[in-house]
Amino acid sequence: MTSPESKIYSRLSVRLIILPALFLITFLITLLSCSRCPQTDQKAIGVTEAMPDLSLKSARIFVTAENTNLRLTEGESLAFEEFAQPEEHFATIMLDPAKTFQTIEGIGGALTDAAAETFYKLPKSRQDELMTAYFDPTKGIGYSLCRTHINSCDFSSESYAYSEVEGDTGLAHFSLQHDLKYRIPFTKEAIAKAGNDIKFLASPWSPPAWMKTNNNMLQGGQLKPEYYQTWADYYVRFVEEYGKQGIPVWAISVQNEPMAVQTWESCIYSAEEERDFVKNYLGPTLHKAGMKDVKLLVWDHNRGIMYQRAQTVYNDPEASKYVWGTAFHWYTGNHWENVKMVREAFPDKQALFSEGCAYPFDYKKLGEWHWGEEYGRSVIHDLNNGAAGWIDWNVLLDENGGPNHVGNYCYAPVIGNTKTGEVVYMNSFYYLGHFSKFFRPGSRRIICTSNNDNLLATAVLNRDGTVALVVMNETDDEMPFRVWVEKRAFTSRIKAHSMVTITFS
Repeated sequence: MTSPESKIYSRLSVRLIILPALFLITFLITLLSCSRCPQTDQKAIGVTEAMPDLSLKSARIFVTAENTNLRLTEGESLAFEEFAQPEEHFATIMLDPAKTFQTIEGIGGALTDAAAETFYKLPKSRQDELMTAYFDPTKGIGYSLCRTHINSCDFSSESYAYSEVEGDTGLAHFSLQHDLKYRIPFTKEAIAKAGNDIKFLASPWSPPAWMKTNNNMLQGGQLKPEYYQTWADYYVRFVEEYGKQGIPVWAISVQNEPMAVQTWESCIYSAEEERDFVKNYLGPTLHKAGMKDVKLLVWDHNRGIMYQRAQTVYNDPEASKYVWGTAFHWYTGNHWENVKMVREAFPDKQALFSEGCAYPFDYKKLGEWHWGEEYGRSVIHDLNNGAAGWIDWNVLLDENGGPNHVGNYCYAPVIGNTKTGEVVYMNSFYYLGHFSKFFRPGSRRIICTSNNDNLLATAVLNRDGTVALVVMNETDDEMPFRVWVEKRAFTSRIKAHSMVTITFS
């Protein structure tokens, strides 16, 4: 007969065997289920890593300043010294390279028809100068992320589509003939000058007129439901044909400014219409064509309602799975905090500034200093709020702020006078260069804090181990300031209405 004690011991032994097994099975199920979950981009929300191996001995400083000849001009080397505790009331920029955020895809501008047409109207010596200035990473400012347009946009000399034959659902008449005259050669020159290191975002302003409810590429209108699939096929064809020309397309956006009825090329989508077009047509079509690595961006309009537009797409898993991020512009207020809210709410998605320019054009005002500060302010805030890249609008325009087929004339960082051959570099060119030259693709934003409201700053850790810091002073006063990193610091002065980039390792 078995004793009560032996029965108890027997049951206990079974439990000791079964319970660990159950715990192990539960753990494995949880692990497997988590592996199927969307992966969060930890760089988006900040991750603490090992402190980079920085010598913190000296730093290089590059300066652009009003009322001087300083334009991305290198100054004297700055020496780090021991400095344990920053002071509360002395202007100080404090960095923590061990805390990293989003990866920077690049910084650059748009290669439009207008830019290309203006370029080829300038003397060959000026063309060579411009290519070097914009795209050479050593001798110039090293643009690395650029935008182009699918079909015409306002900054084209005329309105056109790659297929203008009514009902061409098979795209048998699709042709890049228009782009082959100016824009494609211009783009290929830029790629060569950059050493094949440029990413391209392509955006449509409008489908062909025959696909739209208003039978017009201009004045808004909507995509006809019967052409949803044809329009999705059109993006694929564009990517294929540009690829054949040696221009790889890194990303596309669904529609430029999908809530703006413009006098130029435009097409309207509600948030739900954009979501459903991505979910049912564009996303599946790209994947079926073997283009799942082409990044897809939604919205491509102003910061103001970007959260609502992003939320509508990202809350639908079947649409969200095709989308890399949200593109945005700057034309209706700043609303920089909205970029941060989208990134924090959807940390596995990216945000990208895709267009901004100053207007209306006035040749007499090219020298006004505030144009560059407008750029500097936006780039700093957008990067600090999580943007993965920043793309200016036209890289080059003519003496009228065009060409533009609807008279929507604007500034560009470089103005080429096609009558005299003169080229004017606005201060915005140099302000953008403070970022594009030193914030290289693959760099990661790091903690960069300022204790002075008059000094805006942002910083990255580049892949080569160097730290690049941009500081901007918009005031009328020169001021002393300090840069502090890991109990070491140096002191310098920043001129009135100036921007500096400081690099060290």
